[in-house]
Amino acid sequence: MSLLDDVAERDNWRCWVCDEPVDPDKSVNDPRGPSVDSRTADRKAKVAERLAHRGCNTRKGAVKVVIAWPERLFVVEPAPLIAVAARLEHKGGREIVGRCPTRQDAQETAEWLADRFSRLTPGLPVTTRIEAGGGQFLVVLATGRR
Repeated sequence: MSLLDDVAERDNWRCWVCDEPVDPDKSVNDPRGPSVDSRTADRKAKVAERLAHRGCNTRKGAVKVVIAWPERLFVVEPAPLIAVAARLEHKGGREIVGRCPTRQDAQETAEWLADRFSRLTPGLPVTTRIEAGGGQFLVVLATGRR
């Protein structure tokens, strides 16, 4: 198997940037086609290559990658997830990633984050927690020390 096939199988044919499926039958020259992305320049990183759409990979070379929060979630001041992932991978600990007006909103957000981080940072055990405070609900991501 090629590197592309190995990486794609490991990542279940999902783009790490946009979290959408990557079609293995598309040309590697098509913007929606598969490509291998070196997500980080850190040679010590456990996952140096990730699967990305050709267009997502190209676009991230020109602008800083931003993991979009779904519009269906009601989150106030959502944290930039790439930066959160980098800090949790490097230091561990916990981070408040957003505030929600209701417990239901916080629960939906926590479920989405747990699912998204399972693909964004594979191998990093991340848990979610909801903490009530100040009439709102804080969504917290946590992991053990690295």
